[in-house]
Amino acid sequence: MSEHWPTGALIVLGASEEHIPLYREARRRNIPSIAVDMRADAPAFAFADAVLAISTRDADAIADALGDVRPAGIVGGASDAAPATWHTLGLRYGTAYVYPEKALAAGDKAAFHTLAASCGATGYAWTASDNPEEVVAKAARLYFPLMVKPVDGSGSKGVTHVTRCDDLSGAVACARSCSASGSVIVEEFVRGRPLAVEVFMQDSQALLTCITEKTFVDSSFVVRGLSTARLPSAVHDHLKVTVERLCRALGIVDGPANFDVVLGTDGQARVIEANARLGGDGVPRLLAAAYGVNVVRGLVALALGEPFGDHLTPTRTGHAALELIGSTLTEDGELLTWEGVAGARSIPGVTDIELYAKPGDLVRPHDQSGHKIGLIVAAGASAADATSVLTTARALIRPVIRPVSIGDLADLDHPAGVRGGRS
Repeated sequence: MSEHWPTGALIVLGASEEHIPLYREARRRNIPSIAVDMRADAPAFAFADAVLAISTRDADAIADALGDVRPAGIVGGASDAAPATWHTLGLRYGTAYVYPEKALAAGDKAAFHTLAASCGATGYAWTASDNPEEVVAKAARLYFPLMVKPVDGSGSKGVTHVTRCDDLSGAVACARSCSASGSVIVEEFVRGRPLAVEVFMQDSQALLTCITEKTFVDSSFVVRGLSTARLPSAVHDHLKVTVERLCRALGIVDGPANFDVVLGTDGQARVIEANARLGGDGVPRLLAAAYGVNVVRGLVALALGEPFGDHLTPTRTGHAALELIGSTLTEDGELLTWEGVAGARSIPGVTDIELYAKPGDLVRPHDQSGHKIGLIVAAGASAADATSVLTTARALIRPVIRPVSIGDLADLDHPAGVRGGRS
């Protein structure tokens, strides 16, 4: 029944470009991997030893397809589609690491806001419902501007910044279209400095806490860049204590989580969202460049029941900056070529350049996280040094893209950044 599946494999739930480092780590360890993703053209399939084209949300279908396979471990990456399945399959197979059930609350923004309030975290006004008329009516009583989001969404899909009441209905409809549950949350917009806190827990303590600063594409909320944040020690320590408390409330004894935070103009840090998983948008590469840690190796070791702390011990205290590369067009295009990549790779301080699209691929406007077509990471002794290296290297890299018409779309390949659907 399972003759075609490798034995002692690592099951990886998801096969987007964000999951590729997990497959590379399995290969480095000489452990076979089984990729699970509903998309037949998922980009990480090329790095897996076996492929299962099933939604990562469907635990029963995955188990039925695997038959009597007993995996060495199960792991998920920067996707919010898989955590419930990660938990269910971990229990089913009795793996060394089982994704904590309480952590599933991080995938529901309303549930997380309630949990955060119970932990004493500074909050702000919001409302949520699966009834569009109800959420519009309640949202109209909040202070504008507002953020309208799918309650279970990620990667900026379906997110709208609303400045007037007349735009609420359209924004709610957009958010519902991107929600697996059909539920929408509307939050008062928090002004301030956008940060992300990456944490890896061990025995209910924060073994690693790293804080990054975000920049966005134009006036959107699509992340363009990340860099190690420079903060007063009191702010850093407060954020560490806060996310550690939240992780405990989410049942995360061991493992990763990340939190979107805004350091408000009033000096208060407000936790906006949580993800009980590795950070996306190249965060593992940024942390490796700045601190010499390897959160991917740490997660795989945890999934296999091995000691993982050594992978998360900083070997240096540096700075790093990352930029996500996307199309500059406001319409669909075809990637003709990449220019300047070799020159950028040769610049001292450039630690990573990853290209997700190849010539002939269809590329979308960079209006959501999943539409990125590459990334570049640079490190330096100071934040200014890292930024300078990144700026120099990024100026050399140019994706040459031509606009395409609807009639051309069927003839183009679909790279990592433009595949639709949920994993």
